Amino acid sequence: MNETKSTSGLELRSLTKSFFGVQVLKSIDLKISPGQVLGLVGQNGAGKSTLMNIVGGNLQADSGEMFLTDLPYFPRTPRDAIRNGVGMVHQELNMFPNLSITENLFINNLPGFRRILEHRSIKRKATEQLRKVGLNLNPDWLVASLSVGQQQLVELARVVAADSHVLLLDEPTTSLSDSESRQFFRLTRELADEGRIVVLITHAIKDVLRHCDRVVVLRDGSLVAQEDTKQVDASWIVQRMVGRPVENLYPAREPMAIAKSSTSAASARDSIVLRVDKLSHPQTLFDVSFDLHSGEVLGIFGLMGAGRSELARVLMGLDPHASGKVLLESKELSGGPRHRCRLGVGLVTENRREDGILPESSIADNISLVAIDRFANRIAGLISQLQLKEAIRQTRQAVRMQSHLEDSQPLKTLSGGNQQKAILGKWMLNKCRVLILDEPTRGIDVSAKLEVYQWIHRFADEGNGALVISSELEELIGICDRILVMSLGSITGEFDRGVFSQEAILEAAFSRHGSRSSVGSGT
Repeated sequence: MNETKSTSGLELRSLTKSFFGVQVLKSIDLKISPGQVLGLVGQNGAGKSTLMNIVGGNLQADSGEMFLTDLPYFPRTPRDAIRNGVGMVHQELNMFPNLSITENLFINNLPGFRRILEHRSIKRKATEQLRKVGLNLNPDWLVASLSVGQQQLVELARVVAADSHVLLLDEPTTSLSDSESRQFFRLTRELADEGRIVVLITHAIKDVLRHCDRVVVLRDGSLVAQEDTKQVDASWIVQRMVGRPVENLYPAREPMAIAKSSTSAASARDSIVLRVDKLSHPQTLFDVSFDLHSGEVLGIFGLMGAGRSELARVLMGLDPHASGKVLLESKELSGGPRHRCRLGVGLVTENRREDGILPESSIADNISLVAIDRFANRIAGLISQLQLKEAIRQTRQAVRMQSHLEDSQPLKTLSGGNQQKAILGKWMLNKCRVLILDEPTRGIDVSAKLEVYQWIHRFADEGNGALVISSELEELIGICDRILVMSLGSITGEFDRGVFSQEAILEAAFSRHGSRSSVGSGT
């Protein structure tokens, strides 16, 4: 680590913060030295993002003090923070998609329209900043034309371009490919070596151990532990995050449930809830065929560009298919997503914030969004508020949302884990028969992940079918009864739970439209 610029860095003293009468930060004391990459971890709702939003000027603490290079630091807005050299990359992208990359990079310092030479200069600067984060893009391109991973790196470039000496990065790698993640962590180390402070908020414990100098653990709004990463391991971090030892992240599957969903069982062959037959979509899907059985958790694995999310969109009716069939309990599906919702198909989207929730609306409105018609009087069309309220209460209990949360509370004020539970509750209240879950545990903590896994198993054990798409192979191996592997739009492998092999599954993921592996062959 390089600490030549200053030895004071950023200091937080006795910071507190409450929302809706609930204290989410409890007297936080923390010092971060220049030249350091700090990993900030904790369960959803532990206070990580709240703490960093206070440092970044998005929120104000109820009490406490902050110091930056030994001077009092009181940012009232994000612009105040930027002026003091503090930049933040949010988990949810914070750019203007209808503007160019250059305009987004220098949104607070754009030249006048008539100053042509200055425009050329700033375009050159934009190109330089993009190259720093490993992007070789035309700075005139609209941000809307970029992939989510590219947008994440552009936002990082924006913070670096502002000459920030403190970088607050909230779940910055969730949308990055492996190569983009490697480039990202190379850059964070270079920035720290220049004497800057880098704070990484993440649920990826392996990234903390590999790339951070120190780890700080928050639990229930309190700072409960901090240590050099060389002195700890993953179990040490997890135990302090949840307050108890966690021996097994993945819940055990009941033997009956596994047998019921096995493709070799005669009963399973007679209880197909979803059949996909030679499904194709231009340039993304090619003759995809599989069955999803009653009581089964079926995983879909593949590398970026394999067609997993494209498959989910076609199954939900968001995109039309060029050929092939999708059958729900022997009845061919047609029409768009609204029609399929009514028939019992649901989709938990990969991008929760943009596609999965109404952030400004209440918990109750989000949970009842799809199923509201079920509580309307058939004659008068009026909603039975008492029945709806009771159904929401039971649903919240079933998905294990925190009891202190109010039904009227805006969903955007909840942690990522509770937002995801609200989405699961939405489909549960709609009585789905088939639920497609695209990256269902992205951006949520260890404890919330376990609860999501348990809910998926309960959903399947009730006779429904769960189709889980994930880029985390360990996750699929831990919770699925069967895994299908996709490569470049085709299914290239199929594996039963009894013969799961990481090596064989990865080999199938790297194959190029090869022939479909026989069930359980491991090839």
